Amino acid sequence: MFAWTSQPSILAAGIILAAVQFIAALPWLWAIDPKGFARASRSPSSMGGLVGGLVAAGLGIAMFIGYKGDSASLAWYGRYAYGAVLHLQLLIGLFLLFPQLIAAIWPKGGAVAYAAYREACRQPMFWLIVLFATGLIVVSIFIPYFTFGDDYKMMKQIGFDVVMLAAILFGVLASSMSISEEIEGRTAVTLMSKPVNRRQFLIGKFVGILLACLMMTLIIGWPLNYALRAMPEFDKINEVADPMPQQAEKTIVPAFERLMPPKAAAGRMIMKGTGEWFADTVAHSLGLLLGFGQVMILVAISAALATRIPFVVNVVLCLVIYFLGHLAPVVVAVTQGSTGAGMGLVAFLGRLFDVLLPALEFFNMGPAIIRESPLDLWQFAGYVLTVFGYSVIYTGIALLVGLLLFEDRDLA
Repeated sequence: MFAWTSQPSILAAGIILAAVQFIAALPWLWAIDPKGFARASRSPSSMGGLVGGLVAAGLGIAMFIGYKGDSASLAWYGRYAYGAVLHLQLLIGLFLLFPQLIAAIWPKGGAVAYAAYREACRQPMFWLIVLFATGLIVVSIFIPYFTFGDDYKMMKQIGFDVVMLAAILFGVLASSMSISEEIEGRTAVTLMSKPVNRRQFLIGKFVGILLACLMMTLIIGWPLNYALRAMPEFDKINEVADPMPQQAEKTIVPAFERLMPPKAAAGRMIMKGTGEWFADTVAHSLGLLLGFGQVMILVAISAALATRIPFVVNVVLCLVIYFLGHLAPVVVAVTQGSTGAGMGLVAFLGRLFDVLLPALEFFNMGPAIIRESPLDLWQFAGYVLTVFGYSVIYTGIALLVGLLLFEDRDLA
């Protein structure tokens, strides 16, 4: 006899869990067949079938809860199965609806952005980079780092760097190829003959490719959640407590638990595990956002340069800017107070690059990870938002320069 037959709260918990997953699936169900979705929403028989399906799914979940019974086991399934699937569904919905929302708000430029976004996501290069980066993250779990107990911190920093570098690689390649090929191949002339001006073309291309980079960042961030949980389990010497996800759990876990009735103890345990997954997601999203600010700057520079120079030169210049953007603050610090003609020239070049090039060292996640005292999550969130604001300003400047370069470019 299953426990759910004698405890109505378990059946209610199962129906609530099924309903949450269904609500999260609505955006991509609509995106698959908008007309069929609209017809089904107006059909009483379809609505009746939906209610019956939810009850059946809730019944199945209730049977599973009653069969497992153990609270620790339910929290594990809530974290690694239910929470992870819910997170993935929300990501799918976000990247189906967000580009269409931009196209609705900004019709002409948004249409260019939507087309660039779809073109970027359909490229085999996009998915090859995603698979390669995911493989690197999985392999990083098992690599010995010989850091005397700090392997987890090293692996975490490598994970964030892999996500950031994958998005930069794709964004720079996609923007430089897409914009320069359209200009050199004269297809931009056809686009300009329609009611789309140069500003809408360039910014639309940039926004579409940047959305694809954001999608890549969040997709690779999903297995990174698993990897950061699996690392301490694989190597018990690195069984550490990550302070930032623990701080997020204090706010997020109770919010998820409140979705369940007070008497549904088993359902609350699943929601506890789900809240732990999303606490990890929120804490790690700060690191992803910090890296994405760097992605945004370099994609904007690549898009601006693509209006004038060919693909190969563009990629090389972006690579040089990436290294100098990280190196310039170090050169300024090292040459501070140095004397001599040679060191004076190095100091001058360091200060020049530090002023003109983006300060990419601000986007380094290492000091937030490898430190003696734990970092407060919400103070770090304030720092991330400040640095991201800097990246928005620099991106705007880079696009403005790109528009000036593109304004008098002969497209005929």
